[in-house]
Amino acid sequence: MITHVADLTLHTVSLDGVRQFYNGLLGLPIASETASEIRFRVTPFTTLTFAETYEPVAPAHFAFEVPWSSFSDVVAYLKREAGIPLLRWPDGRETIDDGTLANAYFRDGDGHLLEVIAHRYVREDALPQNGPVKILYLREVGFPVEDVSAFRGWLSGRFGMKLAKMHDDFTFAIGGTAHAVVVSKRRRWIPIGMLALPPNMTVTFVLSGRDAPARIRAWAEGETVLSADGDGLTILRDGYRIRFAAKTDVPADIAARLHLP
Repeated sequence: MITHVADLTLHTVSLDGVRQFYNGLLGLPIASETASEIRFRVTPFTTLTFAETYEPVAPAHFAFEVPWSSFSDVVAYLKREAGIPLLRWPDGRETIDDGTLANAYFRDGDGHLLEVIAHRYVREDALPQNGPVKILYLREVGFPVEDVSAFRGWLSGRFGMKLAKMHDDFTFAIGGTAHAVVVSKRRRWIPIGMLALPPNMTVTFVLSGRDAPARIRAWAEGETVLSADGDGLTILRDGYRIRFAAKTDVPADIAARLHLP
């Protein structure tokens, strides 16, 4: 089964800008850096990578899960210590808290839409809390597509991801801690009504289990394969580069340990 997102690679027009934002403000350690790419360590098992481009950047949406008990502290850090303005809902609110879920949104220098989200049901001691934002894991990655039904069906039928909150223009496809937010290109991202443009990105999902390499190889049949190696496979689908890798750095039952539904 899919356990988590191992890496999210996005585009940027300024390596120094993302260094200042993600390392300087969010406190993510730099895992590696070249003249054209920088990679940040989000958690012990997940990285966030930016590749410099001379083309316009379509903003991506992604969300970090943070502890429920520390959500107010995380928001305070973002606003007061990091000096990052939170995005407001039409009614002026900066955060949502309905008693079971709390979240807040902000943007980086390239316009990527970030979210910190906390759920009361998530067991906070199952994973380490990372950095001043206390990140538990990378939870959500947005996939704007032309046909929501077809894309979610592919993720579910081909890779066994569970589907939740199914609508014509929105669906969660879930594998372990990874939530693919499948949305219509005609839907807008909350809370600021931002157009859901398809970003140029590569998402790496991890499979666990002894049979993971064989399962990944079997998935190549009938797909547009961009690359394949000993432990992984990269598929092109709806313009997205989606990589599946076999690793054992996260327990196969991580969702159960976190009390995820």
